[in-house]
Amino acid sequence: MSEYHIPVLLAESVSALVTNPEGIYADATFGGGGHTAAVLSRLNAGGRVIAFDRDIDAINNAPADPRLTLIHNNFRFIENYAEQLRREAGPMPLSSANKKADAPERGIGPAIFDGILADLGVSSHQFDTAERGFSFRYEEAPLDMRMNQEAALTAEEVANSYDEEALERILRLYGEVDGARNMARLMMQARPLHTTGDLDRAVGKMLPKGAEHKVLAKLYQALRIEVNQEMRSLEKFLDGAARSLKPGGRLVVITYHSLEDRMVKNFIKTGNVDGIVQQDLYGRAHAPLEAVNRKPIVPEESEIAGNTRARSAKLRIAERRAEA
Repeated sequence: MSEYHIPVLLAESVSALVTNPEGIYADATFGGGGHTAAVLSRLNAGGRVIAFDRDIDAINNAPADPRLTLIHNNFRFIENYAEQLRREAGPMPLSSANKKADAPERGIGPAIFDGILADLGVSSHQFDTAERGFSFRYEEAPLDMRMNQEAALTAEEVANSYDEEALERILRLYGEVDGARNMARLMMQARPLHTTGDLDRAVGKMLPKGAEHKVLAKLYQALRIEVNQEMRSLEKFLDGAARSLKPGGRLVVITYHSLEDRMVKNFIKTGNVDGIVQQDLYGRAHAPLEAVNRKPIVPEESEIAGNTRARSAKLRIAERRAEA
């Protein structure tokens, strides 16, 4: 599995996640399965992992383990599956420890998981497979960028059908691109754009010599986020994950850019991705989670040296409040 994807912050995330060897855990972003394998190694025969991924390549890469259930779907639907698990008790019997918390408390949703892990990065496999179109390293790859290859919207459609205002919006909002309006205009003028090479050449005037990759990375990030609706999916996931955790259950999230990290930080603090504090009549905040680490955990220099894609990773850990 290491050839498919190198898991980031593996020891730190799994140590924070697994508190009960007979628990039910979710890996919301299965990818190459490295985190899942580490979680399974800490569970006994009564433990269980439910793993999600919308990329069929990831699903087909899964190991055979009776404690593992793979779900080919977006992690935004985690609460739906948690509710189903709660009703049906899943294909494996729950341990005695889990049965005690099987019934949800009022207002906290399905409450089935002892822990939920999400690594929000694009997998190495997706970056390194030219025909997926995630990387500007491949000059004439198709502009695809779909994590779910059955989805309709591609980066090619975004690049060729969005008007200038819409392109500017996603470049500015999702890529934090300097000069987003100019970049959008250049893309419009260069249409049709069919390959990564077409896209790179279209914005060539805006690429500073010696730092071209930094601007291209922002452009590709913006298109990828739009194609896969990543911010909307993350917001839905966070809300569903909080409702699907048992009291005391852990939410462990690894982020890679400021947009998603801000959303996760805000949700842990306030219960919503906008960071708006909402209170009930008694002045109590509607925040279902409590931060375990006040500052995010980042990779050691040794890990970054072995996997440069880990350099921007941040790990945040939260715990479901018993009274939420």
